Amino acid sequence: MHGQGGDYKDLVVFLAAAGVIVPLVNRLKVSPVLGFLAAGVLLGPDGLGRFAQSLPWLSWLTISDPGQLAQLSELGVAFLLFMIGLELSWERLRAMRRLVFGLGLMQVVVCTAVLACGFLLMGQTLASAVVLGMGLALSSTAVVMPVLAERGRLKGTVGRSTFAILLAQDLSVAPILITVTVLAALAQQGGALDTAVLGRALFTLVPAALGLGLMVLLGRVVLRPMFRSVAKARKVDQGGELFVAASLLVVVGAGLAAQASGLSMSIGALLAGVLLAETEFRREVEVSIEPFKGLLLGVFFVGVGLGLDLDAIAADPVGVFGLALALTVVKTGVIFSLARFWGLGARPALETALVLAPAGEFAFVVFATGLVEGLAPPQLTNTVALSATVSIFSIPLLALLGQRLARKTAPDGERLPDLPPPEAMDGAVIIVGFGRVGRLIGEMLKEHDQAFIALDTDPGIVSAGRRDGFDVFYGDAGRREMLQHCGVQSTRALIVTMDAPTKVDEVVTAARSMREDLILIARARDDQHAMRLYGLGVTDAVPETTEASLQLAENTLVDLGVPMGLVLASIHERRDQFRKAFQAATPIERRNRPSRALRRTVRPAKTAPSQD
Repeated sequence: MHGQGGDYKDLVVFLAAAGVIVPLVNRLKVSPVLGFLAAGVLLGPDGLGRFAQSLPWLSWLTISDPGQLAQLSELGVAFLLFMIGLELSWERLRAMRRLVFGLGLMQVVVCTAVLACGFLLMGQTLASAVVLGMGLALSSTAVVMPVLAERGRLKGTVGRSTFAILLAQDLSVAPILITVTVLAALAQQGGALDTAVLGRALFTLVPAALGLGLMVLLGRVVLRPMFRSVAKARKVDQGGELFVAASLLVVVGAGLAAQASGLSMSIGALLAGVLLAETEFRREVEVSIEPFKGLLLGVFFVGVGLGLDLDAIAADPVGVFGLALALTVVKTGVIFSLARFWGLGARPALETALVLAPAGEFAFVVFATGLVEGLAPPQLTNTVALSATVSIFSIPLLALLGQRLARKTAPDGERLPDLPPPEAMDGAVIIVGFGRVGRLIGEMLKEHDQAFIALDTDPGIVSAGRRDGFDVFYGDAGRREMLQHCGVQSTRALIVTMDAPTKVDEVVTAARSMREDLILIARARDDQHAMRLYGLGVTDAVPETTEASLQLAENTLVDLGVPMGLVLASIHERRDQFRKAFQAATPIERRNRPSRALRRTVRPAKTAPSQD
């Protein structure tokens, strides 16, 4: 029994730590990433574990076998890349291609060259210096992206330029590993290039290319019908378990397919996310897997903390911290220079350079391959890997420093020219329910050049709307998470058009709890429902029965020959009387919503403001 319990002990310790860490760091306003890293050090063999022999009960409070969490941490990184892919599309990737294959690849090549020269000056061979340089040239996608997300920097110039460089680094991993193999072959041949060995190394790219092509083909053919089927089943059975299961299947399946092709699980997950970003189910998938991503990334960060060898640091603190500092300074200088050369403003370039300066998780893969191939000297490689781990710990602090230095937003003229603009949904109107009423509102908004996105839980309505060129997504707007992913924090107005009063109330309550200043317009079943909606905080409630009566009265008066101007004036006056009557029973604090006069004075810009 004890043995079976021990099999899950480390996982239980992690879950217990997560339950304590997340609320604690939120209360202290500390980055959760930094909290998980610190927890890894504290709960690891070099933390409380070193006292387990004298205090046996401590063994139940420490993680004794980091390998048990390794696969879960790899899944966490895959989930992160999948979520990033969901925010992209083929069009946005095409728009970023010069950044990814220009600035991104330049960063990898130049950082590798500069760092390799440093190791050559330390007396290393050319092959060893190149291997160490390639490993340290990479940055940590798994740490940088969540840290930028916490600080609200993802959608600005800094976030998008950082992601372009990180994507180029992720795509460089396979060629880097092939380069290590070729260097090993060259070393064995005494420096002579064996074409057979080179051909075998390059031939390993063929399965990767075929695998990626097959994944794209299957994704375009299979993903949309599969999720449409799941959505229909969910409509009959209101539980969301099937959607969660389908989302997990796509992430894990794409990751395993990529691994089978010789690529990393993260690349497969990223590709799956990009494919799903083209579908109407993108938002629902984001909400479904968000909890898994956060928890599994926590496992990854704890694993990084567990890998920090405190004894080795204590044995050579100057060497370890000195190398980490040198790495950070050198990469900051190189990336800052390249970003400026590429057209980025000084402040965004500095913030980008600071968050990308530390090493990344793929460095350990490159170092391990170099050790296996006999290129990397073990003692120096271990010291370099330890310095890389220390540098990863500094990412949240460097991100804070970068944002402080870039507090004054760079003007639009300094924005990187190759960056795609923020998505159209930023600042758009959100329509909840895209049936006959919602569709008509959408058509009127489009006619007057007002951008909008729409949500509906009927997959047939969503598909029809997308076929007609509307930006419609499948999803339940009654959940705060869904509204968050649809940009409710930056939207100008939210319009609820559903004919189910309880569902309308649910959406209104969720939206109003997230933003007090949001223009919130809702369809009401009748006068009583309108009164209830004003009590929930809507800006305007439109009761069907009252509006139908007013429309009938208007048509009757016009047909009887009453001048149109007098009719419209009386109709508007009566509508105001109804509104005042509905609001009369509303608490005073709920009446202070954006008025019609205020809404007339606020005219949205054609494009969303830069968030740099």
